[in-house]
Amino acid sequence: MKLVIGSDHAGYLLKEDVRAYLTAEGHEVVDLGVHSTVPSDYPDAALAVGEAVVAGVGERGILICGSGVRVCVAANKIPGIRACMCHDHYSAHQGVEHDQMNVLVLGARVIGVETAHDAIESFLGAHFI
Repeated sequence: MKLVIGSDHAGYLLKEDVRAYLTAEGHEVVDLGVHSTVPSDYPDAALAVGEAVVAGVGERGILICGSGVRVCVAANKIPGIRACMCHDHYSAHQGVEHDQMNVLVLGARVIGVETAHDAIESFLGAHFI
């Protein structure tokens, strides 16, 4: 699957891990930044990923910030985006299956790498019913 990912500075390290994980799993990843831990504005990441998903650059998106809350709120202001913050396997697939979620949001300061991988796997394996 072709995916777009992005983060602010607080989500940068988890984004880098997620990018590597997705690539290893055979997905095509378009990384829309950021590319360091230098302070950045979270709305920029949300806008970049949201607009890319709406434009069809990727089938789905993944956004990461410190808590997940900020980028989730910002992304949902973009028409056509249904972003949900999911820190577990169940919510990640329910959001897609029942709510047609197209952007998964993760909080880098809330969950660990393995939980992020599990939520991503669930998100990508789910289909809108």
